[in-house]
Amino acid sequence: MNIWHCNRILAILILLISLSAQSQKNEFGITAGGTYYMGDLNPNMHFAMTRIGGGALYRRNINEHFALRLNGLYGSVQANDAVIGYNTERNLNFRSSIIELSAQTEINFLPFINGGKDNLNSFYLLAGVGAFRFNPKADVNGQWVELRPLRTEGQGSELYPDRQIYSKYSYVLIFGAGMKFIVSERMSIGIEWAMRRTGTDYLDDVSTIYPDPSALSGTGSLLSDRSLDNSATVGSYRGNPYTKDWYSFAGLTLTYNIKNPSNLKCPVYN
Repeated sequence: MNIWHCNRILAILILLISLSAQSQKNEFGITAGGTYYMGDLNPNMHFAMTRIGGGALYRRNINEHFALRLNGLYGSVQANDAVIGYNTERNLNFRSSIIELSAQTEINFLPFINGGKDNLNSFYLLAGVGAFRFNPKADVNGQWVELRPLRTEGQGSELYPDRQIYSKYSYVLIFGAGMKFIVSERMSIGIEWAMRRTGTDYLDDVSTIYPDPSALSGTGSLLSDRSLDNSATVGSYRGNPYTKDWYSFAGLTLTYNIKNPSNLKCPVYN
C-alpha cells in the first residue's frame, strides 16, 4: 500500500463519517500523552525516549458498539544509539516531528455512548489508516541538522540508482485499545494506546547499508558514518532494510458530547 492508496481510503472513511445519520451523537475532544519510536535505532524497547504529544478528535457514534473517528495528532519521536544501547558502536541519533491525520474505527465491548446511562465504562479496540509528515534531524554539537537533504545512504546518486530520495510523507496503519469512562451527561474521559506501522523505513533516516563516501557530500559523509573509531565499512549494514519503522501514541482523551439540532424539541404549550 502506498500513500495514495492510503489517502483514498482516508477520504472514503471521512465521507462515511460525514454522511452518517444526523440522529447519531457527535463528540469533539482533545488528546494528550506521549509518542515514541521503534525502528532501526530502537527495535525492541517500548516507551524508550518518549516525548510529549497531543491532538484533537471528532467522534461519531454510529451505535452503542461502533464509532467512527477523525483524529489529528502532533508529536515528536527520537532515539539515540548511546541511550538505547542496541548498537552503541554505530553512534547515530535522530529526532523528528510527527504530524498525523487519520480516520479510525472504534468497537466497544459493552454498549457505550457518551452521556448514556446503561454502562459508565467500556473497553474498546481501534483500528485506522492515515497519513503523516516527518523530517528526521541529527544532533551535531548541539545543532539539529536536517538529514534528508544530505542523502546519508546515497539516495539519488549514480552509484545507487535503486535508492530513491525518500518522501517526508507516508501512510500509517493504526491499531490499539483503550478504556472509556463517562464522567457527566456530556463528558467522557479515556485512556488508550495505539501502535502506528508506517510505510517508510526512513523515519530515522536509517535503512540499509553504508554507502561509498564518494556518493555523499562532505556533511552527508560525516553524518552517514558516525561510528566510534570509524569502524564501519562500505557495504556493511547501517540499518535493517527488511522492516518498516513504527511509532506509537499513548495517552488520555477528553471528549464532549454535542447534542444534534434534530434531537431538540419545541416546547409544548397547553
